[in-house]
Amino acid sequence: MSHHVFRRAGVLAATVAATGLLGAGIASAHVTANVYGTQPAKGGYGTIFFRVPNEDAKLGTIKVEVDVKPDYGIGNIRTKPIPGWTAEVTKSKLPRPVTTASGTKVTEAVTKIVWTAQPGTKIGLTEFQEFEISGGPLPSNVDQLEFPAIQTYEGGKVVDWNQPTPPSGEEPEHPAPTIKLAAAESSEHGGHAQTTAAGESTEAAASSDNTARWLGGAGLVVGALGLGVGAGAVLRSRRPAAGKTEGTK
Repeated sequence: MSHHVFRRAGVLAATVAATGLLGAGIASAHVTANVYGTQPAKGGYGTIFFRVPNEDAKLGTIKVEVDVKPDYGIGNIRTKPIPGWTAEVTKSKLPRPVTTASGTKVTEAVTKIVWTAQPGTKIGLTEFQEFEISGGPLPSNVDQLEFPAIQTYEGGKVVDWNQPTPPSGEEPEHPAPTIKLAAAESSEHGGHAQTTAAGESTEAAASSDNTARWLGGAGLVVGALGLGVGAGAVLRSRRPAAGKTEGTK
């Protein structure tokens, strides 16, 4: 009886969890910025995915625009090809140069990325598409990147995803895609790590070489002993035979 009770409780818990996840998925069906793998660091380069779900029951998404704030001073951005979509990256002259973490002055930076669906292509009902960019150097004076986006549907319907999330953390109705940046990577630390790794590799190679030499020397000794034993056996086998021959004569 207790097994049946536990089984029913487990089914109920699973149902509640699935319902909660489904509700969360519906509530969060908006354009988002995501990172798979290593989080982009301040002053470095990184890869970001813009996930665009279709929220209209009848119309498909045919265009996605992402604005890049000029203050970020991101000088280079590349897009990953997507079958059925064309991508255009726009660079603009900055009103004043932006100095990167390495001291380089950027006078032109990426300010917009636009993906346009080719005829016959769209993001349909219950579908989503991910648009990938890679670039940098990323700004070193901010903790996160905010990318206001515009989603265009068939027939000219437009939805703006450009509302900043307030300090309270309460999500607005149309939040702008946002990515948090990791702490800047220390070149000194990276150099130390590389030096340490190189030293460990050298020590491992030396140890392996010493071991090989020792095994080779041991093999020669064993081989020499084997030859000595073999020669002794041959001599012993010949002596009785010679004695027997002399006695017969």
